[in-house]
Amino acid sequence: MTAPGKYEEVDLDVEEALALAKEGGAQVPDGSGATGGSPAVPQPSPRGGSREHGEHTADGTADGTSRAHTAKHGHHRATPWPEARVLAGRAPRRPDAHVSVSLDAALGLVLAAPLTALTDLPAFDTSAMDGWAVAGPGPWDVRAEGVLAGHAEPERLTDGEAVRIATGARIPQDVTAVIRSEHGHTDEKERLHATREVVPGQDIRPRGQECRSGDPLLQRGTVVTPAVLGLAAAAGYDTVSTLPRPRAEVLVLGDELLTEGLPHDGLIRDALGPMLPSWLRALGADVIAVRRLGDDAEALRKALKSSDADLVVTTGGTAAGPVDHVHPTLRRIGAELLVDGVKVRPGHPMLLARTKENQHLVGLPGNPLAAVSGLLTLAEPLLRTLAGRAAPETYTLPLKETVHGHPYDTRLIPVVLREDRAVPLHYNGPAMLRGIAVADALAVVPPGGARPGQELEILDLPWATAGIGVCFT
Repeated sequence: MTAPGKYEEVDLDVEEALALAKEGGAQVPDGSGATGGSPAVPQPSPRGGSREHGEHTADGTADGTSRAHTAKHGHHRATPWPEARVLAGRAPRRPDAHVSVSLDAALGLVLAAPLTALTDLPAFDTSAMDGWAVAGPGPWDVRAEGVLAGHAEPERLTDGEAVRIATGARIPQDVTAVIRSEHGHTDEKERLHATREVVPGQDIRPRGQECRSGDPLLQRGTVVTPAVLGLAAAAGYDTVSTLPRPRAEVLVLGDELLTEGLPHDGLIRDALGPMLPSWLRALGADVIAVRRLGDDAEALRKALKSSDADLVVTTGGTAAGPVDHVHPTLRRIGAELLVDGVKVRPGHPMLLARTKENQHLVGLPGNPLAAVSGLLTLAEPLLRTLAGRAAPETYTLPLKETVHGHPYDTRLIPVVLREDRAVPLHYNGPAMLRGIAVADALAVVPPGGARPGQELEILDLPWATAGIGVCFT
């Protein structure tokens, strides 16, 4: 947990740390050397369009904040965290996109058409229990041959007759009821006697009890869960029509990254290349490629021009350093910048752009926890929309301990959920994965921080509720 008065694990530059220490009283001058700033590129309007720096609102600023706030903090071009998630969730799907997939490949996809029954369920009268099928009043003479599931229509019974029957077996014609095995016994003459009153129709599942052929079963937009697969199979389907899984490509940037071994000579291990594909799959994407490009602007341009993915995810290079090529490359290819920086810590240099008619790019910061913040801020709502899934219901939990906040940005911190409370974790700095590796969720901390017992919005990690392989929410 973050102890009072400690800011070393907060994603702050020097001036921001001073501002937090002085409770917002320290002025942050322009040109202070703050890391993670964004270059002069188009800024999204509230409707998702872009505008240049020269366009201002009535009060003289680019986003409606006061001149004093802009002069003090220099953050007027970043998008508020809630608005950034809304903008990412507006990504359009390919028109009328749908694919026919086999049931074993449909898990986690969304139905593109309603599911209607192709047969009556059950398709014929069946026994709901192991026991005897009987006709007329008892006692009953029991036939030697029993009736098992999976056999053709059995011979008709006459009054006073009974036959052994298995669960799921087809009911013979003229049967009055099924007597459970524990509710009957046979005498020495193999005559069946009921030990309880026999009610006509008992323990018989009549044809069409669940549905009739042509009945609607599931609406368009339903997520295919294991139970949906079972229902589709029972209703006669071999394939279902679904919206396609969004295709994602990961471009790992940075010459300083190693793919194996220990860090040495200024080189560090790449944590995002191994982490992002599985995380994107858990968010519902089909990861078609992971490419390592280093700090090569021309390689990045070629990769973006040749990619046919629905979503391209880049790592690092979103700030304004000498080898941060993402912004210049997006301008070079004529991309539309939708979100350029988000008022969230960690991860504020993240961005969202439309690179082609049916393709978006999410630029993640290079620090690992900052990249996780970018995934849940921009990639998750975008992939959810592309996949046709509804947004999950938001929920809150009370905080167990005090969490310090950024003076004017949202903060996302790893938490574990214990007894209906969110417990903050150590190691929540932007370059750290030790906290998120054992977390259940991220808590959304408002500007200024949160006190014990305060209700905070909780962002579940995708595998916390749905498993590593697929996301149902």
